Amino acid sequence: MCGFTGFLTPTSFNATASERWLCKMCDSIAHRGPDDFGYWMDADAGIALGHRRLSIIDLSAQGHQPMISMSGRFALVYNGEIYNFEQIRKTLDRSAHPPVWKGHSDTEVLLAAIEAWGVEPTLRKLYGMFSFALWDRSRRVLTLARDPVGEKPLYYGWVDNVFLFGSELKALRCYPGFVDVPIDRDALRQYIRYNCVPAPDTIYKNIKKLLPGTIATIRAGISNAHTAAYWSVADAVTNGMEKCFSGSEDDAVDELDALVRTVLSEQMVADVSVGAFLSGGIDSSTVVALMQTQATKRIQTFTIGFDDAGHNEARDAKAIAQHLGTQHTELYVSPSMALEVVPELPSIYDEPFADSSQIPTLLVSQLTRRTVTVSLSGDGGDEVFGGYNRHVLAQRFWNNLGYLPAPARRSAARLIKSVRGETLDRAIAPFIRFLPANRQYTNIGEKLHKLADVIGAVSFDAFYRRLTSTCDTAEDVVLQANVQSLALASRLKSPPGLSATEQMMYLDTVRYLPDDILTKVDRAAMSVSLETRIPFLDRRIVEFSWRLPLSMKVRDGEGKRILRKLLHRYVPLQLVNRPKHGFSVPIGNWLRGELRDWAADLLSPARIESQNLLNPRTVGIMWQQHLAGTHNWQHQLWTVLMFQAWLDTVRNSESDRAGVGSSPQFEYLYKADLMNRMESD
Repeated sequence: MCGFTGFLTPTSFNATASERWLCKMCDSIAHRGPDDFGYWMDADAGIALGHRRLSIIDLSAQGHQPMISMSGRFALVYNGEIYNFEQIRKTLDRSAHPPVWKGHSDTEVLLAAIEAWGVEPTLRKLYGMFSFALWDRSRRVLTLARDPVGEKPLYYGWVDNVFLFGSELKALRCYPGFVDVPIDRDALRQYIRYNCVPAPDTIYKNIKKLLPGTIATIRAGISNAHTAAYWSVADAVTNGMEKCFSGSEDDAVDELDALVRTVLSEQMVADVSVGAFLSGGIDSSTVVALMQTQATKRIQTFTIGFDDAGHNEARDAKAIAQHLGTQHTELYVSPSMALEVVPELPSIYDEPFADSSQIPTLLVSQLTRRTVTVSLSGDGGDEVFGGYNRHVLAQRFWNNLGYLPAPARRSAARLIKSVRGETLDRAIAPFIRFLPANRQYTNIGEKLHKLADVIGAVSFDAFYRRLTSTCDTAEDVVLQANVQSLALASRLKSPPGLSATEQMMYLDTVRYLPDDILTKVDRAAMSVSLETRIPFLDRRIVEFSWRLPLSMKVRDGEGKRILRKLLHRYVPLQLVNRPKHGFSVPIGNWLRGELRDWAADLLSPARIESQNLLNPRTVGIMWQQHLAGTHNWQHQLWTVLMFQAWLDTVRNSESDRAGVGSSPQFEYLYKADLMNRMESD
């Protein structure tokens, strides 16, 4: 797990000045790789590559990047892990011209495979999470690539005819001229709707995210990148429907058990300590249970808890850890501890991001990094196996929605929204205990308000959009923004022949998962130099899940059926049979309490009006209604607040971009490394 950055100019560049800018760009992402750094440049060709390394596989200098291929043709900077690199290495060793290995890193194997087979054939053989930039010295072509599902980030775009790329936006912002790149109002509108900026857009005009499973090729002097998919969820869906699993449900559980074990045997490999997040839910419990069966010692597991029962799963995680015999660490977080990290969020997430579970994700990452360098996670299980409440309820609800006249639906929505969420919670609470354990949901009022938002939908697209939107009227919040993003609309087209539930699972996998969940985990973990690995997003598991009939995933009002049956082989039913809570924090209460002064300053009408990006009247009404308790605008306000805080952070750093500096020691080490790399060529 590392970070990289660089640039490609249309002509040769001044090496001295460019070295200093590259140094600054790389220094900005040092948290992604605190163990080592490296630089490689070809001033005549106009290419510069920089790398920060978090050493996981092959801790020696032989894993140093940028790495030059054996023939000298390719230069590579790479972020991530190739889990099947040992098998690929063995295949290359059996070839007619086996490589002469210098070390045992997956980086060296990746580079040798590309030299032997080419970029796209190599990508089709990889199982892993990664992004990389590859310079072909003979053809003078730069190739960018990103892993199939989008675990690792990659940004790119042009500033003053210079092509910039990197693992985080902050690296690109260090380049001279970026200060003049404007905010994209259309992307801002999408952010207000979804609490993140959906790919391929970013918050900046002309700066993009490379989509998952995609290759981009760029030539110096040509102001566009040619992109092509080498793998897609859509193809996995189509192929899965053509080769549908024909065995019994028990057969499917057997195959999934074997497949997860195979993936875990690869993902548990590291030259550093490995642990796992354990929330107590189905997904993380399954990962930890199968890890423990393959481990020679007790797995280290980590969780955080809150004293607020509605936001706490620590007790459940502890019970599962005790049953499995893991070495468990838990930390109960006070509101003051959680609030202390809020000022750090805009810098950590680098682009406006407002999924409030970013707070506990950062806290559990900090806790975990005290003990281990790599942590496995149960993320992805909901998207791949149908675990969200909307997957369970959507088909029935959507089928029945059309029977109600539109005026009746609108009246029902107004009635529900007229009652505060907290009031609904209190009214329903006495009856919850009579429901089955796995139906005793929390935050009922919030869920009913969400229901009110969607019952007016006139099409499935609108239905899904409203279900997954933080703010369905984002155009009322953002000034001068278009209503529709064509780039996003092209992503949200599901393959034909899917049920409403399967369409949601597909759309969640291609949009919500990479743009929200994986962004949240990557930035939080990498801010403390922790590598996260996500077994359920291995493409073999994703492909297998789409071979299964929906009834093996969602049935009888319950999601993740096959995962539950797998977990029940290792963990008693009573330990995990409960409703899904999520990884949430009481943001609404904090905004009326401990965070009130901070929020009031960022939401000042004068401040918002001077920025000329958001509508001060709309924001002001939401803020006053939330403070008065007549409405719960916690999610919408958190989205606005994270944008405002991000904007402050970026503008405060603009003066730094005007300077160059790095420490004299860093500059000295950088130049020494540069000379060594040039001499080795």
